[in-house]
Amino acid sequence: MNLKELASSLGLSQTTVSRALNGYSEVNPETRARVEAAARAANYQPNSRARRLATGRAMTIGHVITHTGETEMVNPIFADFLAGAGEVYAREGYDLLLSIVHEGAAERAYRQMAANGSVDGVMVQGPRQEDPRIALLQELGLPFLVHGRTGDARGYNWLDIANLRAFRRATEFLLDLGHSRIALINGQEAMDFAARRRRGYEEALRARGITPDASLMYDDVMTEGYGHRTAAQLLDRENRPTAFLVSSVISAIGVRQAAWERGLQLGRDVSIITHDDVLSYLNNDAEGPTFTSTRSSIRMAGRRCAEILIERIKQPDAPYVHELWEAELMVGRSTGPAP
Repeated sequence: MNLKELASSLGLSQTTVSRALNGYSEVNPETRARVEAAARAANYQPNSRARRLATGRAMTIGHVITHTGETEMVNPIFADFLAGAGEVYAREGYDLLLSIVHEGAAERAYRQMAANGSVDGVMVQGPRQEDPRIALLQELGLPFLVHGRTGDARGYNWLDIANLRAFRRATEFLLDLGHSRIALINGQEAMDFAARRRRGYEEALRARGITPDASLMYDDVMTEGYGHRTAAQLLDRENRPTAFLVSSVISAIGVRQAAWERGLQLGRDVSIITHDDVLSYLNNDAEGPTFTSTRSSIRMAGRRCAEILIERIKQPDAPYVHELWEAELMVGRSTGPAP
């Protein structure tokens, strides 16, 4: 079925049907619902070229990723986010433009996208505490959404995890188990999410009268090697930590390996809590959760971020959307009373 046939079956003009399917706000909501239902029933998919002509849009979302060899964003977690966002892009008829550039070239990439009209909006990930991309995209007038938040977060769309509360709660859980020497294996603290996680950890310690020990706090790119190397150094100390709070399940796997190499049993000799992101390729639920974790689905976040961004493209004057998701603390086999 083509557009002409769909419009004829509904007794509507092709223009009305096209605008209803492409999210124009002036179309009556009842009409839009009727058109969308008929399109689904007929398995109608708008021709992408015709859709671009009808809407005047590129029907493309841009992702600009900086790559230095040590970036947080070129990692397996990004693939799950992209898979979730991609589901929504495909459903809504949008293509994905992924631009991987060297650090320092991001501004040029964004300016080029805006100048040639190659994208309708931009997804921003891994915001730093001071992130120039926000002001740049506001200057360029490109619709965008930030996965995370930074600075004055009122003037743009964002979706974030309550990182501070999640790590404060995880630290409190370990303190309740009797642990007082708790190591933090964090992500790069120039990133906003990692800075918030450290604050949550420190707040929980201070609330129990424990002064945070800088020698137990580390930040770096969240790789398995980083987790293993750091945990090995800490576990070889005479006054080693009895628990680890880790910012990524990938790093936590390295921490676990370091513990095993020293004959330590998780939940008995040493405890680990990780943020796990419910990664599709790392199942933490086989025979019950291996790791106690602050759980949040990165794939679901990708889907919701894409939905918010596309809605912003369709309705650029709508109020900004701010969503803060709570992470669920899931108790697994990696935690137990302090030895």
